[in-house]
Amino acid sequence: MSVLILALVAGAVVGLALGALGGGGSVLAVPALIYLLGFSPAAATTASLIIVTATSATALYAHAVAGHVRWKTGAAFAAAGIVPAAMAGAAAARLPQSVLTAAFAGIAALAAIKMLGPAPSATATATATRQARPVKAAGTGAGLGALTGLLGVGGGFLAVPALVTVLAFEMQAAIGTSLLVITTNSLASLMTRSGGAAGIDWAVMAPFTGAAILGAWDGKRLAAKFSGPLLQRLFAAVLLAVAAFMLIDVFFV
Repeated sequence: MSVLILALVAGAVVGLALGALGGGGSVLAVPALIYLLGFSPAAATTASLIIVTATSATALYAHAVAGHVRWKTGAAFAAAGIVPAAMAGAAAARLPQSVLTAAFAGIAALAAIKMLGPAPSATATATATRQARPVKAAGTGAGLGALTGLLGVGGGFLAVPALVTVLAFEMQAAIGTSLLVITTNSLASLMTRSGGAAGIDWAVMAPFTGAAILGAWDGKRLAAKFSGPLLQRLFAAVLLAVAAFMLIDVFFV
């Protein structure tokens, strides 16, 4: 299979994940860029941020038109992660590639396990509403920003559960608002990674990004046809497989 076809297929899958789930695209983009398209981990994280920024902005527009974005809360949540994203992005350039790969795989595995767990009950959601505090929300936003900068992930696969459990958002609002957080954090991290663009093959990046943007629109429609829990479980299974492969590659190959 040619590199162009691989880039188009991988980009479409990334876009579908972002459009349907409000996150998870970058968790698939980084391993696809490394293992399918031959990018180094450092170049892959930078390329992933470019892809995810463009795709998330597109998906954000689609969800905003549908009224699924809570702008004030999302902006505050995202603002807490801007500085951590920039600082972690600068630090990532100084870490060994094996450390970045192992950390990425570990975060992906933890996210998958959380997504496979039972959904919070109505009682738990009500309790989360009463207990949510601005400091807790800001801390969660800062943590997501740091992950974005360090590992090249948008943080949506963690932002959606956080918005549901910490701020008691319904799922559609959490998905739409997470895209605002992803776009903001990714842009902040990219500002510190100008040197990382040197290792990017733009002949591969362009079709990958284009396919991801188109896939995001299809993902938005897909989310309306299938239940959220089903999509979440399928994505979590794929995520666990990717994490296991990356950990085996780091420690046993």
